[in-house]
Order: sequence, then structure tokens, then C-alpha cells
Amino acid sequence: MNKIALGAIAGTLTCAFALEAAATEWNVSVWGKRRAFTEHVEKLAELVSEKTNGEFTMNISYGGLSKNKENLDGISIGAFEMAQFCAGYHRDKNRVVTVLELPFLGVENLAQEVAVSKAVYAHPAAAEEMAQWNAKLLMTSPMPQYNLVGTGDARMTLDDFKGMRVRATGGIGKAFASVGGVPTSVTATEAYQAMEGGLVDTVAFAQHAHLSFGTINQATWWTANLNPGTVNCPVVANIDAYDALSDAEREALDSSIPEALDHYLANYGELLGRWDSVLEEKGVKKVEISDDVIAEFRTIAADPIRDEWIKDMEAQGLPGQELYDLVVKTLAEAKATN
Repeated sequence: MNKIALGAIAGTLTCAFALEAAATEWNVSVWGKRRAFTEHVEKLAELVSEKTNGEFTMNISYGGLSKNKENLDGISIGAFEMAQFCAGYHRDKNRVVTVLELPFLGVENLAQEVAVSKAVYAHPAAAEEMAQWNAKLLMTSPMPQYNLVGTGDARMTLDDFKGMRVRATGGIGKAFASVGGVPTSVTATEAYQAMEGGLVDTVAFAQHAHLSFGTINQATWWTANLNPGTVNCPVVANIDAYDALSDAEREALDSSIPEALDHYLANYGELLGRWDSVLEEKGVKKVEISDDVIAEFRTIAADPIRDEWIKDMEAQGLPGQELYDLVVKTLAEAKATN
């Protein structure tokens, strides 16, 4: 074989190896199973692959890479490149974003939840705190206000909440504790067993989670309008992995986030639209709590828990009041434009 032919073959192999080396593959750690809560992650992976002609791909693992409470730790050591976690799983590690879990903030829909989360994520204090875990905040996992499912007689008054063992994390858990409830912070994947085994009487979840984790299948009632708050669950990337992306890959990722969130909102909207039929199908009674009870709950829970949170954050050197004011301001603006 002559030198020209050998050179051509060598050049072809070199190009092939170079192309192979140039491909970027990220591992993404989530949990449970594919559901409304993970649709923006799935859509993000799809869009990024399309925009890079398959040169930047994401392998989404549902529990195969890490336990849900350990996803932030996994990100910090580079065990995987992207992950989803919920603030209530380790409040000491993500103190800033817990402002979004304060009870009775007044968020009315998912679009407003996206707006306030985006504002807090963009605050320097949030970026600085996440950087301690080598994590970059990418997008939120917006969820509607949580409500209870339970068995037996429905809990209709604040007296009914006294002694009630409830699966609730973050500010929601504190809200129930303020009226005599007994919150426990078992993870979402453990909630069904906790309810089945009698560890809890009730479970506070968004609608998709009641479906995905089976708690709706044990329930006899669901509170339609209690709406004490929600949890905040960011999607983050390992900073080293993010910085190692090429300009084109980073652009593909960043530009896909708004579309991924739009897809999430549309998909979740479909679930909310058929929720009443889900309740009817499963024989779960839809319970309406009186306005007076909700107002009393808000009076007892909202202001004291907010003030305590602000005081605690300020004592730790974090801008608690500034962050809370940012949420209030952003929410007012979002309501004005919706």
C-alpha cells in the first residue's frame, strides 16, 4: 500500500477518533419514575441532543445513580453531571432557596412559581451557596400548592390537625407543626410505605406525586383548597462539567431551558385538568376547607414562620429579608402580568 493511501487511512481514523472524543455525555440523577415532575429534564435532554446533532447527550437515571437525598452530594464530587433535588431533603445545604418553601406565600399557579424561583436562583447569594457544592442552578421543577390525602374522617378544622402525623417537609411541615400536627420528612419514595404502615396519617404532596408514589390509592379524601405552600426542587449541573462544555454545547443547554419549562407547564396543566376525574375514578372524596379555617391557619403559621426564617438566615450571614422581599416583589409583578 503506498504512502498516500496509508496517509488517507490514518487521516480518516484520526478524524473518527477526534469526533468520538468530541462527543459529550452527561449522566443525570433523578428518582422515582418518569412523571410530570421530570418532564422538563426529559425535554431538556431531547432538545440538547437535537441542537447538537447527537454530540451532547444526557442519560437520565431514575434512582440508579444516587438516592434522592444524596443527589447534591453526588453533584459536589462529580459523580454525575446533572441532578434534581428538593430543598427540604437537606435544608442546611440549600438555605437560600428555602425562602420559596415558606408557607402561604400566595403563589397561585405554576407560571408564578417559575417566576419567583427564577428570581431567587439568579440572586448572588443562591449562586454562591450552590457553588459550595460545585453546583450551578439551571431551572426549577415548579409544583402547585400541596394538599393532603388521608384515610378515615377528613381533617376539616385546625383541631383536626392536632396530633395528625403528616408527611410534610420544609415550610409546609413547620406550618402543620404550628397548629399541633406532627410532621415527618420521609422522602417521596418512602411516603406510600409510611402511609401504609401507619407511620403517617396524611401525606402532603402535589397532584402528580400523589399519583406517582401511590398515596392517592390509599386515600379516602383529598383537600382541594388548603394550599399551605409547596416545595422547591432545583435542577443543577456540576460546575466543572458545565464549564467544560464547548460554547456550542453550552448555548444548546442554556437556550433549551425556557422551552423545557414551557413543555413542563403544558404537560402539568393536562394533569391538573383531569384531576377531578382521577379522584372520581379512585373513589377519593374532594374536601373543601372553609375560608375561616384557612385564614386562621395562615394567621398562625405564615407570619411567625416567615419572621423566624428571616431572623435565622440573617444570623447566618444570609440576606433573609432581601430574599423574602424579592419573592414578594416578583410575585406581585407576575400576578400583574398573568
